[in-house]
Amino acid sequence: MSSDGPRPTVPGPVAGVLREPNAPGGTVSGVCHGTLGELYQGPLRAGTDPEIAVVSFPVDRHSWVYFTPRTTAGPPRSPALGEKSATAARLFLDHYGLALPPGDWHTHSELPVGVGMSSSTADIVATLRCLFRVFSLPHETDVVLGVLADIERADSVFLDEFALYLSGRHRVVRRLGTDIGFHTAYVTEPGTVDTAAVTPLLLDHYRRRGDEYQRCLTDLLKGFDSGDPAAVARAATFSAALSQEVLPKATFGTLQAHRERFGADGVFVAHTGCLAGYLFASRPRAEVKSELSAFFHSLGHQCTFAQGGYG
Repeated sequence: MSSDGPRPTVPGPVAGVLREPNAPGGTVSGVCHGTLGELYQGPLRAGTDPEIAVVSFPVDRHSWVYFTPRTTAGPPRSPALGEKSATAARLFLDHYGLALPPGDWHTHSELPVGVGMSSSTADIVATLRCLFRVFSLPHETDVVLGVLADIERADSVFLDEFALYLSGRHRVVRRLGTDIGFHTAYVTEPGTVDTAAVTPLLLDHYRRRGDEYQRCLTDLLKGFDSGDPAAVARAATFSAALSQEVLPKATFGTLQAHRERFGADGVFVAHTGCLAGYLFASRPRAEVKSELSAFFHSLGHQCTFAQGGYG
């Protein structure tokens, strides 16, 4: 045993931030995952004044933001940030009283816009994570939440775990851990959804069906508490079915009717988006993937496979 005495506790890594300083003059990056819609979207509790609560469904698809410093000033030599990301950068710099050094931004994303994969929120979070690293600042979740609150209704992609989250108030109600994961097969239906425009419709729907949503959320949280993916999948299917009454997906009924044929544990949707697909607690075999692809093709859609959640 060492006689040097106890060593000081070293804080663990923060999601999206490396502890080592960046090499001088090197490119800095921030990365954030997107979502496959939600496992739950509805009121936090039944009542006449509901708030939109979500349990987002993280997916292994990402948004990247890069910043490369330059020694000379001048206009950027690569595409600038998108409007919301540029606003996030300005708010970040204002908060800390900083000025961005000369340099060039570059972005890349695997997340289509407007379909329910949290593309704009992931872009914002990736931008902020990049800036924390540009200035070698410790990652502050409260700063991220404050910036998001000034820009848009959002979800919990800034966390590396499931969470019950109030999207309008930007408040984490309950962290749900990383024990649950699914394999998915999904399609993207045509069109886009304007979340802000449909919010009044959603709130009216939540008032009418508050008790059903309460049972759904209770069952979902029990599934997370017990580490039971099948229970989570059942609750997610119920949430998706409730969503059909206000923002229907054209393929949902057919997916539901054929779920047992493919051995899927449930059906999920992007409640305010265009995604619909199957949840599998175990990886589908190759022949099942072939059958799924043919099935979705018969509906006029290309099937995509992706890992969702953690577990």
